[in-house]
Amino acid sequence: MAICYTSADLTRILYSDVFDYGSFSDSSYLLAVVVSWIAKLSFMAQYANWSVYDMSSTVSSSRGVMPLASFDRGGTENSGAPRSSAMPDQDLNDSEDAGLLSVSWNQDYGCFAAGTTTGFRIYNCDPFKETFRRDLKSGGFKIVEMLFRCNILALVGGATNSQYPPNKVLIWDDHQSRCIGEFSFRSEVRGVKLRRDRIVVVLEHKIYVYNFMDLKLLHQIETLSNPRGLCCLSHHANTSVLACPGLRRGQVQVEHFGLHMTKFISAHDNNIACLILTMDGMLLATASTKGTLIRIFNTLDGTRLQEVRRGVDRAEISSISLSPNAQWLVVASDKGTIHIFRLRVRVGGVDSSAPHISQSLGLQYQNSSNCLDPLFSLNTGANPGSSLSFMRGVLPKYFSSEWSFSQFHLPEVTQFVAAFGSQNSVMIIGMDGSFYRCSFDPVNGGPMVRQEYVRFLKTDNKLR
Repeated sequence: MAICYTSADLTRILYSDVFDYGSFSDSSYLLAVVVSWIAKLSFMAQYANWSVYDMSSTVSSSRGVMPLASFDRGGTENSGAPRSSAMPDQDLNDSEDAGLLSVSWNQDYGCFAAGTTTGFRIYNCDPFKETFRRDLKSGGFKIVEMLFRCNILALVGGATNSQYPPNKVLIWDDHQSRCIGEFSFRSEVRGVKLRRDRIVVVLEHKIYVYNFMDLKLLHQIETLSNPRGLCCLSHHANTSVLACPGLRRGQVQVEHFGLHMTKFISAHDNNIACLILTMDGMLLATASTKGTLIRIFNTLDGTRLQEVRRGVDRAEISSISLSPNAQWLVVASDKGTIHIFRLRVRVGGVDSSAPHISQSLGLQYQNSSNCLDPLFSLNTGANPGSSLSFMRGVLPKYFSSEWSFSQFHLPEVTQFVAAFGSQNSVMIIGMDGSFYRCSFDPVNGGPMVRQEYVRFLKTDNKLR
């Protein structure tokens, strides 16, 4: 009997936590387990020979089980020779004095990663608990990017890390405690995003898109200066969408890789401060450095679908997040208030948690004469507005603004990021090491109610 594996099969095997043994019959279950591990070992053996270079980066992979410690720190090309890699001495003490460098959600917001001055930690959100930590004597990581709930992480060292410089990306398999891939660049890495089939590395003026299976460079995207490392991806298997700053101030570039289509959206007058895609990549939400307005766009034709107002004064938007059903949007800023807005326009008839949204849906939309009809429908309900909104077009635009549906007030002492949890709840992480869970009334709105508070890390991080 011959057994053949496609690229998709190998992807499932590599991420063993998403390997669906339930798809096999009971009689072949044991065989499937054995075959999957044989295929994984074969895959890793082939992985040893991959080495890809481009003009400004070096990409290499490890051979065998090697410690992470002796990876070179230069930004020059190398021969791809095997290098030693046991995770350097781990500090098993409870290092409560660790500083917090970054926090980032995983793709389904069920977990988050915290990069600290001594390493990194992974937390489960519901119920809240620390899943594991890695504390190193060499320093910490400023970027820790998860891949859903599997053991693959992308790591970028902090400025004070003596072994892992900020111009390198390590693809770390924590289950095997070894590095399975490495990217070196001539400039500092500003951000990393992961899909099950892609690795995206963000530099200040360029974005590199790599294939996860063989680390082959697929795309290079030029951007305006992007010191925040702004970039977001869709995560449905059948849609491959990337959004990032464009080449002009306030512009967003949307790449529909599956449709071989690029769309430039003039989103704001000021520089982009924050952006996020729905899981299927059909909707895009953006905010500018002014921080007063958040806009929602259709990514296929760039149509602006809705605009909501956070406030009147300038603010630094630290995060935007969309609910899984694309019905709600939550915004965090340095003003100490978390705002929830109801989306009036969303993908019609589509369950955003279902992975069957396909590229044919996008083509149907693209070819439609009335492009908003097939995919987008009006949502019921609305955000609060001015009592003078009936004079739209006569009074200044401010009087026709949509304001937030629900709010939660926080101390204006640190930066926060927010995302939706289950059952009409919002989770909030502070750079002071705080975690909040709040609930909101989806019918009446108003102030949110705090349900949980955890101080997961003691730190002195304050707003500057």
